[in-house]
Order: sequence, then C-alpha cells, then structure tokens
Amino acid sequence: MATTPFYWASLLLLFLGAAVAEVSTAEQVPSIKLNSHILQESIIRKINEDPEAGWQAAMNPRFSNYTVEQFKHILGVKPTPRKDLQSTPLITHPKSLRLPSSFDARTAWPQCSTIGRILDQGHCGSCWAFGAVESLSDRFCIHYGVNTSLSANDLVACCGFMCGSGCDGGYPIYAWRYFIHHGVVTEECDPYFDDTGCSHPGCEPAYPTPKCVRKCVDKNQLWRDSKRYSASAYRISSDPHSIMAEVYKNGPVEVSFTVYEDFAHYKSGVYRHISGDVMGGHAVKLIGWGTTESGEDYWILANQWNRSWGDDGYFMIRRGTNECGIEDDVVAGLPSTKNLVREVASEDDVADVSA
Repeated sequence: MATTPFYWASLLLLFLGAAVAEVSTAEQVPSIKLNSHILQESIIRKINEDPEAGWQAAMNPRFSNYTVEQFKHILGVKPTPRKDLQSTPLITHPKSLRLPSSFDARTAWPQCSTIGRILDQGHCGSCWAFGAVESLSDRFCIHYGVNTSLSANDLVACCGFMCGSGCDGGYPIYAWRYFIHHGVVTEECDPYFDDTGCSHPGCEPAYPTPKCVRKCVDKNQLWRDSKRYSASAYRISSDPHSIMAEVYKNGPVEVSFTVYEDFAHYKSGVYRHISGDVMGGHAVKLIGWGTTESGEDYWILANQWNRSWGDDGYFMIRRGTNECGIEDDVVAGLPSTKNLVREVASEDDVADVSA
C-alpha cells in the first residue's frame, strides 16, 4: 500500500506526542510543590535534630522569598552529552604526588584576591559560567601573578548555543572550550547584568539572558584587548587524589553536583543529602579539602549565592564518597599568555616614557 505525506505526518506527530508525554511524566512536579517555598521548617528540624547529620540547617536569607520553581531555575547545569565527555581530555594525577592532609587555596595563595570572593548569580541559571570564570581568574593569578576578575556576563550573553541556553543553563566544559577559542573579557569591561541580585521589587522568577553587545562599558577599553584565554580544557579523574592534586598544583577547579531541597538550608558543617527531592544540577568552585576532628573528610567550596547563604558563602561536603556526584564532573583548564604579553609590554612602554 502506498503511503501518503499525511500518513508520515501523522506518524511523526504520534512519535513526538509519545516523546513529550514521556518527558512530561519524568519531570512532572505538582504545581502546588513548585509554588511552595523552598525553605521549610520541617526540613530544618529534621536535620538539626539528627545527631548523625554532621551539618546544621537554617532559614537562609538568600532564599527567604523563593519558591521551589524559582530555586530550580538557578540550578543551571545541563548534563554533558556522552560524546563530549569522551572527546574531552581526562587528567589523572599520579598517586606518588604527596599531598597535605588539609589545603585551602585562600591561604596557599594569599596574594590572589579573587580566590576569596563570593559572588551572586542573581536569579539567572548561570552557575555553569560563574564556576568557570572564577576558577580561571584564580589560575591567572596563581600561574602569572595577574589579579583579574573575568566576566561571567561574557559567557552567559555571548557563548550562545555553544555553551547551552544562557540563563536557562549551560555546560561547564563548553565554557572552558569557549575560553580557548574566544577568550573571556574582564569583569571591568563587561560587568554582570544583574547587579542587584533578586532583592529588588518586582523580581521575576527568571531573568532573560542578556544580549551580547561585545563592547566594554568603559569606552576607553577595547573588547578584544580585554580578552583573556585558556590554553586548555580538560576533565579531572573522579578519583579524590587526582582532584586534590589538580587543585594543589594548578588552583581551584569547577565542579558540578546534584542539588536536593535540603541544600538550600545549609548553614555550616559537612553537608550530605538527608531530606528532599532532586532540584537540579549546580556548578561551584572547589578550593580545598580537610578532615573534621571526628574523622570525616570534606571538600571546601565557594558558592555564588552571596555571603548570606551558607557559611559566609562557602560550604563543605563529604569527600571520597562522591556525595551528590561532587567528584563525577570536575573540569578546568590552564590559563594562556595570549593578550597578557601585550598588556605587560604596554606597561613597560609607560614605565620607559615616565623614566
């Protein structure tokens, strides 16, 4: 029997309908849940009354007015496609490298002011961009002695489909690939579009992705001259020793992990998931490690939810157990001297003239 265009169109619609139904069923969250507040006294009580929890919960001011839907939106890490995982270099550091029992990049490189900065991604799902620019900024100081803050806005607005969907989420490893081919301007050239966070009146559940302008706010600066580049982009083996060695040798790294409802309530201690549903994927900057007096190993991480959240903006999470997948997706790259040479040469010219 001959098939008609109508037949194929009907078949396609049937297939798409089934696919949509499957996705909707998998991701379906009751609207009453999405509209409820992310912070719940019941979760706080459950954690704080559990002597085995290992951490303390609180009503964090950062999310005092957030619904579950709003909280889910800022968790902007998209799962990396398998083909890109396989095509990305994987770094494994030898076990022969001796490492200290505790390490903190803030004290290891005190001259690098960016390591201790806590930023605020606002209401945009741009964590994937923040974790990347913060780590690369730190590495420019560690490797070349250059204190510079790189622009998350450049990535969110200008990387486009290569990195994902801007404020609707992105892929951390693509951000590092963007650094190699396109570079990233300084924060001074292109500051983050949401400079008030979400405390201002009329804050919506989601900000639209800002437009890519490719012009510095200071018209005396040129966009192309403000670019800083990465020489590489790679994944680090999920073995804790390799992650520690990478941070110890080269500086902070970007890590992604699964966030549950209880993480929004984190105040202090060594986090492990205790209560609540999966909310999404989040990217942050890993800066060190240690062990508690009771013998629990942990990672030290800087979040970008401002200092009103967590332990002055930081948190600790269990190390060596792959808590919430924290050791599964670690990415980084080494900074490049491209454009830095020009900057140093310009400074030397000024020095020669003044002499």
